Amino acid sequence: MPRTTLRTKKKTFAEFFAGIGLVRCGLEKSGWECVYANDNDLKKEEQYVARFGDADFHLCDVFETNSIVSKIELPVSLVTASFPCVDLSLAGHWKGISGSHSSAVFGFMECLSRMGDVPFLMLENVVGLLSSQKGEDFKSLCQLLSKAGYWLDVFQLDARYFVPQSRPRVFVIGIHKSVIEQTSFVRSDAEFTLGESWEHQIAKFPKLRPKRLLDLMRCSDLETGWFSSNITEPAVDRVDLQNLIDVDDGQDWWDEIRVSKHLAMMTEPHRARVEEAGKSGKTTIGTIYRRKRNGATRSEVRMDGIAGCLRTPKGGSARQIIIVIRGSDVRMRWMSPVEYARLQGAGDFPLVGGVNQQLFGFGDAVCVPVIEWIDSQVFSPAFEEVSLTKESVKSAD
Repeated sequence: MPRTTLRTKKKTFAEFFAGIGLVRCGLEKSGWECVYANDNDLKKEEQYVARFGDADFHLCDVFETNSIVSKIELPVSLVTASFPCVDLSLAGHWKGISGSHSSAVFGFMECLSRMGDVPFLMLENVVGLLSSQKGEDFKSLCQLLSKAGYWLDVFQLDARYFVPQSRPRVFVIGIHKSVIEQTSFVRSDAEFTLGESWEHQIAKFPKLRPKRLLDLMRCSDLETGWFSSNITEPAVDRVDLQNLIDVDDGQDWWDEIRVSKHLAMMTEPHRARVEEAGKSGKTTIGTIYRRKRNGATRSEVRMDGIAGCLRTPKGGSARQIIIVIRGSDVRMRWMSPVEYARLQGAGDFPLVGGVNQQLFGFGDAVCVPVIEWIDSQVFSPAFEEVSLTKESVKSAD
């Protein structure tokens, strides 16, 4: 086996299921160059092109393998894939990765097999990936990646470390077997048991790899094995929600009748929070989700300085409501696309198309500073390690 297959000195990457391009926003800040991006949504393409231009975007179905691979400038060092999450959640009736949406990951795998031994990869999805089909979907996905030659690490990371939004996501990191030995990452031993070194490394940051995830990793049989990247739990460094919410009179505030209706939809504990905030003498900003509880629609308020997880605007409960409380004055309105962008760490992203189009784009995306953190902790250091090894081998020759 050659010591490395890092065939390019450039930090190039291809992104599958690119959406509006927030993975790209995060990676480009450290010098990664996108050479290919795809998605099959015309409205997301419009938003992506407004930000990056159309040179690298390919509107297509991920199963169009020949067309996709022919457009990628190979070799690339990194591939990313935020494959559809619909079937991994209640919205998709928990159909799993064999569902009509999330099964697109198999099209991605076929493309990956045609791209050669890409050194690094990252898959991202909702935490429902871990519980889908009682964990069997997660294990199947990891086994597919392992058969493709990748050593794997998996962790959960919540956007709330960086922005005032609760948005936990699962990240599956792969390093190809042809370059893993050139990294300093702790790996399972020769018999592919996890081993004390691996267990010790992952125990340092239990919030990144909670018990449910570790249990799945321990019972997943891989042809390669597990490694532990050097990712650490970030320090909390975020602004308060109130700094990202617009409170001026120019916003589309609801009338008194609509506000009263949503106050009436609150249970006593939630209504008490609103009343207590009014007595504080301060301006309090929070968010509301409408949820079905025991057959009734309820307004559930959150006032801890963090928004709930942004979602796409499907159904009556999907879009968040802004609530601003000043004494006895209570204002409410829908959260705006501008605020969605800010909560995804992309406040300067251009807005094109209608409101729902914009909300779909941001609500179905990743948080930019999360990608920056992963890159700074994993991909850029690993790329440098492998690049230096390659240069040292050349010098020795």
